[in-house]
Amino acid sequence: MRILDGISKDRFVRALEERGANDLAEVEPAVRRIVNDVRRNGDRALRRYAARWDGFDKSESVRVPEADLHEAWKGTRSELQDAIMHAAANIRRYCEWQKPKEWRREIQPGVCVGQLVRPLESVGCYVPGGRYPLPSTLLMTVIPAQVAGVPQIRVASPRPAQATLAAAAFLGVREFYCVGGAQAVAALAYGTESIPHVNKIVGPGNRYVTAAKKLVAFDCAIEFLAGPTEAVFISEEGDAVFIACDLVAQAEHDPDTLCVLITSSRALAKAVQTEVQRHTRANPIAAKSLSRRGSILLVASLDEAVETANRMAPEHLTLPAALAPAVQNAGSIFLNEFTPQSAGDYISGPNHVLPTGAMARVRGGLSVLDYVRIIACQEVSPDGISRIAQPAIVLAEAEGLHGHAESLRARCSHA
Repeated sequence: MRILDGISKDRFVRALEERGANDLAEVEPAVRRIVNDVRRNGDRALRRYAARWDGFDKSESVRVPEADLHEAWKGTRSELQDAIMHAAANIRRYCEWQKPKEWRREIQPGVCVGQLVRPLESVGCYVPGGRYPLPSTLLMTVIPAQVAGVPQIRVASPRPAQATLAAAAFLGVREFYCVGGAQAVAALAYGTESIPHVNKIVGPGNRYVTAAKKLVAFDCAIEFLAGPTEAVFISEEGDAVFIACDLVAQAEHDPDTLCVLITSSRALAKAVQTEVQRHTRANPIAAKSLSRRGSILLVASLDEAVETANRMAPEHLTLPAALAPAVQNAGSIFLNEFTPQSAGDYISGPNHVLPTGAMARVRGGLSVLDYVRIIACQEVSPDGISRIAQPAIVLAEAEGLHGHAESLRARCSHA
């Protein structure tokens, strides 16, 4: 990891401020062909791509039989079963606390307003199955859908590991499809003979998955476009081993992971640099990532450190709890040195599907809110219409919408 200060640090931060999601231009033409092919030709195209890239046997069904899901759970060692159940319980409890409530109130005499909360009818949960199988992502995408009350939950995952199938069985997932990539996104968005379409697609993926989500977004809702992992740490007197371990943990996700330590202590910067070198000797992916996109920024104070982090709007942000009130832009926050970001990846409860590419400026991570519709509701009594009609008529006439004004006057005469 390089140590930056002065002009080089300022240039680095300005570049990060202007970053966006993954550069998808290189893969978009190929992805567009795949998406259009699956949209037009359904299963025929889907199965062809799945056989080419997902190791799929064309003689088999793309849907995993429920009996196979249950067998995967039965064949999972008890220690992993316990871990899945522990993580699921925390994620579910957090989602229950997060779920929006219905309410109804009188905003003024005779005028009642409120909100209804209704789940989406169907969602597609994409679970990566590439370099690392991610049963944790299955938990993070399916559980909020269940808490929201989504009746039709479809999971797509290429070459699913036993642990992923086991997690699906534990959650009671009934529709699990062993396909991935742009072809799976297209199938979920438009439907094929084997895979019914969904209202929304959620979950992370590689550039092909992300590009496909971008292309289908006008026809099928998505949560957001996510790029490589981002991790920022703010510390002045922290434990260099803890920080280095956390940097390495996030860096091993992907060679393009962005990992940054912001500190006012040159001594800590050098200590972390040394520990990172020690902890990456047996982790080539993390070593590559940290050598390419790992940086330590030297700042004058912790206040400047938080200001810098806010400018960067990172996916993950670790910092002392005392600094949390000043944080404005982050996907998920981890407070104090005994809260590793990997706890959020698996077990603590908040979602690990988070915005990258500075999207944390406008939204947080995946939540129950992504699986529901909040519908405004209002009721006006005869007494209430007599109270609100006249100012509404004035506004309608100012806009030149005379029919609106007349609909209000008609009721006034009968109130």
